[in-house]
Amino acid sequence: LFKYNMYLISYNPKLKKHFLILVISVSIHYSCSEKLHISKNISNSGYTFINQDSVEVKLDSIIQNKITLIGYIYTHCPDICPMTTHNLYLTEQKLNKEKINNVQFILISFDPERDTPSVLKDFARVRELDLNKWVLLTGENNSVKRFNNMMGVKAIPADSTYTEDGILNYYIIHTDRITLIDKQ
Repeated sequence: LFKYNMYLISYNPKLKKHFLILVISVSIHYSCSEKLHISKNISNSGYTFINQDSVEVKLDSIIQNKITLIGYIYTHCPDICPMTTHNLYLTEQKLNKEKINNVQFILISFDPERDTPSVLKDFARVRELDLNKWVLLTGENNSVKRFNNMMGVKAIPADSTYTEDGILNYYIIHTDRITLIDKQ
C-alpha cells in the first residue's frame, strides 16, 4: 500500500505538492517542539556568499536564531528548481495562513557563473518572493562547491550548446534537496 501511495504522489503533481507542504510543515512543527538529531552543524561554517542585492553576507549570521529552509537551485533549470522554489513558496503561504512568521527561506545557486545577484533578484521578482523572508545567494564558484559538497548536494554540468549569439548554454544534473535548519 505504501509503495502504491508513493507511486501516486510521485506521478500526480497536485498530490506531490500537498505532500511536500505537509512534510515541511510537520518538520517545522516537530523541530520547534522536539530535539532533532543534528546531521550537520553549519552554525559556524564561515561560508560567505553574495545576496540578491550584491551584498556580501555570512551564512552563519543569516541563519542565526532563525528557522530556515534552504533550497539549492540554478535559475536556468527547466524543471526541478522552479518546482522546488514554488513548493517553498507554497510552504511560506501556508505558514503565513497559520500565522507562523518565524521561518526564512534561502535559495543557494550552484551556478554562480550565470546566477549573478541581478539574475537572482529578477528570479525572485518573477516568482513574487517576499525578500523580507527570502534570501537568494550566489558566490565564488569554489566556495559554493565546497558548501554544496558539505551539504551533500551534487551539481554536474551536462548537455551544452551555443546559441546563435555564441553564448554557452548548459544544463546541470543536480541533487534535489531542501535543508531544514533550526534556530540553534
